[in-house]
Amino acid sequence: MELLEKLTQAWGVSGRERQVREIIKQEILSYVDEMHIDAVGNLIAVKHGVKSPDKKKIMLSAHMDEIGYQVTRVDNDGKIKVCEVGWTWTSSIYNDKIIFQNGVVGVVGCEGPIEEAKRDSTKLYVDIGCTTKEDAEKYVKVGDYAGFIGKYYELQNGRISAKTLDNRAGCYVLIEALKRNHGDGPNDVYYVFSVQEEVGCRGAVTAAASIKPDIGISIDVTPDHFYPSDLQGSNAVGEGVGVKLGDPSAMLDEYLVDEMLACCEENNIKYQRDVMDRGGTDASSINMSNVGVRVCGIAIVDRFPHSQSSVISKDDVNGAIELADKYTRRIFKFEE
Repeated sequence: MELLEKLTQAWGVSGRERQVREIIKQEILSYVDEMHIDAVGNLIAVKHGVKSPDKKKIMLSAHMDEIGYQVTRVDNDGKIKVCEVGWTWTSSIYNDKIIFQNGVVGVVGCEGPIEEAKRDSTKLYVDIGCTTKEDAEKYVKVGDYAGFIGKYYELQNGRISAKTLDNRAGCYVLIEALKRNHGDGPNDVYYVFSVQEEVGCRGAVTAAASIKPDIGISIDVTPDHFYPSDLQGSNAVGEGVGVKLGDPSAMLDEYLVDEMLACCEENNIKYQRDVMDRGGTDASSINMSNVGVRVCGIAIVDRFPHSQSSVISKDDVNGAIELADKYTRRIFKFEE
């Protein structure tokens, strides 16, 4: 999974996804029928299917962006104050390093005990090694963005750990599913690598508006519930690809979900029923686009999400690739 490692190590905080987009663009260029980048930065690739009276336009969406921080102030003593970009675990980044878009690295500290900061990122500061405002501003300025540093590691039992598995794992799945599509399926498939999901699923809004899909499918991570957290559920790393059954951001289409469950059963794809009781995915924006779109979701269970050390299973990733490929080859008949 060299490509997945390359994707995780790319820098791409929400709104600044260019480096990730370029990797994906070069990877898929020779496999697509059409490809373009829209005004907000979504990379949209198309594979046309064969002629069919039941042909549907299917939009698969995986977001390229990652959570991070933005500079709000540089203090007189050289400390750099930040706010979060997307939802971050304040305690997970304490005493660790972040990297700015220009390559400057800093260590994250906290004003007062980290336990008292709870989820308040305004209590954090970044030390880049400067002791005056004038010196610090030579390297970092108000408005600059920073992202996590988290190398890619092979763990035991087919697990991997890295930063930004949310959602570079989904991007990897989308790329590999696209490579399997030789244009011999019954549907036109739009592979959307979206921007700004972590700040409100914004990229999927414009992509869905232009594509006008019949079916929308988010490909994203979902939290592992078997570790200390404030979430409740039964998702577990290594128990198969997640077929999304519950997502507070979108009511998933009953027919599409049943078809996805059937697809897993028919193709012997190991799966788990994913219920996410908090958060959302690009399915929310696709669902509400234009006059409404039927949506469903494919999920990769992620332990320690929104941190620099997420953990996922390679088997779950491969299952997601298989499901994305087989599902888009199905014939769908909607209720009249």
